[in-house]
Amino acid sequence: MDIQLNDILQMKKNHPCGENRFLVLRVGMDFRLRCLKCGRELMAPRGRIEKNIKKIWRGEEGAALKPAGKQEEADVR
Repeated sequence: MDIQLNDILQMKKNHPCGENRFLVLRVGMDFRLRCLKCGRELMAPRGRIEKNIKKIWRGEEGAALKPAGKQEEADVR
């Protein structure tokens, strides 16, 4: 399977927080993934991750699914 950095993977099973989409942070013999809802990172063997992938989003498709993130307010004095 061709999985690249910054792809978003939809998995067959949900994370305990209820989300089933993960951002790919590291690719190799192991994957490092970040949950898009709670932000928790996990590492798992390639075979286990590839077996549980339902869908892969890349490029512009994946960018639309990423959370906007927290914006810090400017300190006005």
